[in-house]
Formats: sequence, C-alpha cells, structure tokens
Amino acid sequence: MEAVGCEFIPGLLASLVTILLLVLFLPFKSKKVEENLEPFFLLMGLIGVSVNYYYHVISSQEIIELAKKASITPVSISGTPIGITQVVFIFGLIFYYYHRKIYNGINWMIRKLGFYTFVLVFVIIFGLISSLISVIVTAVILAEIAAALKIERKYKIEFVVLASFSVGLGAALTPVGEPLSTIAISKLNESFDFLLRILGVYVVAGILAIGVYTVYRLKKSGAKVYGVEATYGETLRGVVERTIRVYIFVAALELLGHSFSYLAVCYFNKLPPWALYWLNTISAVVDNATLTAAEINKAMTIEQIRSALMGLLISGGMLIPGNIPNIVAAGRLKITSKEWARVGVPFGLALLIVYFIILEVLKIHISIY
Repeated sequence: MEAVGCEFIPGLLASLVTILLLVLFLPFKSKKVEENLEPFFLLMGLIGVSVNYYYHVISSQEIIELAKKASITPVSISGTPIGITQVVFIFGLIFYYYHRKIYNGINWMIRKLGFYTFVLVFVIIFGLISSLISVIVTAVILAEIAAALKIERKYKIEFVVLASFSVGLGAALTPVGEPLSTIAISKLNESFDFLLRILGVYVVAGILAIGVYTVYRLKKSGAKVYGVEATYGETLRGVVERTIRVYIFVAALELLGHSFSYLAVCYFNKLPPWALYWLNTISAVVDNATLTAAEINKAMTIEQIRSALMGLLISGGMLIPGNIPNIVAAGRLKITSKEWARVGVPFGLALLIVYFIILEVLKIHISIY
C-alpha cells in the first residue's frame, strides 16, 4: 500500500467492488454457497489478495506475512494465546460433557424469572459483560444457551440475532472486549477507558433498548419457551467440525479484510463523518478490526471517531460474517445467511438510522470524563 500510495487503479477498484458485491449477495442467491460459507469466503479472500498482488499493491513478502497472520489470528487475539478457535472448542467440550447440569441450571432460571424476564436479563447482562470477559467467551455461551432453549426455531433465531447485536455493541467498551477496541486504543494511543468514555452512553443505551425490544418482539409474536431441550443435539464430531469451520471463517475474514484495505485507505478516509458512518455498513461482511485499523487515526476528532466506530459496531450485527458472535451462533445453531439477514438487516438499518439522527442530525455528543 505504501509503495503505490493512493493512485487511481481502475482494474483494482473494479475487481474489489466486484468481490464485495459477490460476498454480499452470492450467499443469498446460491444454496451451494450458503451451505459452504467458510470455503466461499476463503476463496474470495484468496482472490482479493491475488488481485492486490497483480496490481502491485502488496508484495510477495507481504503475502507471506499475511498468510502467517491469517493462520494465527483464529488462535491468537492481539498476540495473546487465546483465540476464538480454542474458546469454541473448549466450551464446546464443556457443554458436551456437562450439558445436563447446565441445562438444569438454565431451566431453573427460566422457572424462577419467567421466560421474558430471562430474555431481558440475558440480553442486557451479556451485552454489558462482553467487554470484560471478551466477546469470544460471551458468544460461545450465548450460542449454547440459545441452543438449549426449547422454542420454535424462528423465535430462537430472532433471540440469537438480537442478542448478538447486544454482545457486539458491548464488547467495544474496553480493549479486552474485541480486536476492534484493541486496535482503536492502540492507534489513538489512549487510555484503557477511552472508548468507555466516548461510546459508553450510546452503547449502554443501545444494549438496554435491544433487551427491551427483544422481549417486545417475542411477546408480540407469541413466542413461548417449553423449558430446555430434552436431548443435547451436539456430537463430539460436531464440536470438532464446528471448531474447524470457525477457524477457516476467521482466517478467511482476515484475508478478505486486508484485500479491501486499498478501498478503506484510499477512498473511505476522504469522506466526511456522515458518509463514513454509512459506508462502514460494509462491516456486515468485512472484519471491522481491519476497517478500524485503516480508518481510525489521531487526526480525527472525537465526533469522527465516535461516528465511525458506531457505524462499524451496529452494521457488524446485520449479517453472519460481520462479527464473532454471529459466526459462533450461526455455526452452532446452523442458521443460514437468509435466516440471519431477515432479522439482522431490518433491525440493523433501523438502529443505524436512530444513531445517525442522534449523532449526525441532532449532534448529541456525550462523553464521560
């Protein structure tokens, strides 16, 4: 990227836009692609990297480094020995071997609280703690609890998608929550609580609203839960296969996200905050940590940083590739791209409009000092 600067390269631009459109729409048009989402994203990532290499945007040495990073990222977040792959596997084993006790505990909570209160508490609490115990751990627990609920599938999907929005929002409040926040703090050279101070009011309000809306939506549709599933539907082989699929998915997103760096650095960064906010909706399919690395810089105002990050966080819940909770939950519950989008896209767009009005139209800017 540094070698070529930001010169206009028509072939590269056209190729990247084509890849982006394929990634956005092909999973909804082709059943075969939808059933093989992980290898499809890996293929698109490899094509994206190859296109960048063909137009001399990245060198062969950078490709080697990127390959190493893509192979390591699924098993190591920000240089730590903890990654989404290990967490998915370990918690999968825990639920496999101890599911009876865990299911009994969930059943007891539902009886004590009532289903709708359980949903409200669950969505809010998990959204708030995801920045403390990490989005990875929260996502796996969310997926397993959702799998345990004996409820009609369409309601289970609604519950999971909306809860994933809550978890994805909350995880951004501290650097230990998710890669996006880690990278933002690092690039801005700010304190541990910086994102909590500039995003906290908006994120917490959003989590509370999502919790209330989830209960409202389930009540309105007449959803009822009948305790927990009588049998545990996961096999040991299934745990292993799901772990492998998650590894491939995260590695693919690393390649794909890097492929779009040319667009982010050379085009998105030149946009005003309101336009950047809406263009960041590509976070629905592109790793938001990559976009954060490309966009966030010290020259930005607090208002610009806030708008850019909120756009990334909200749109990340709209489609399966957009965020870690989505990937984990969809893999565990076998939710298709269409099923996720039916709930995630309209809700995400509504949330984007609300926050756009607050941040860019009314310009309500609140920071905690």
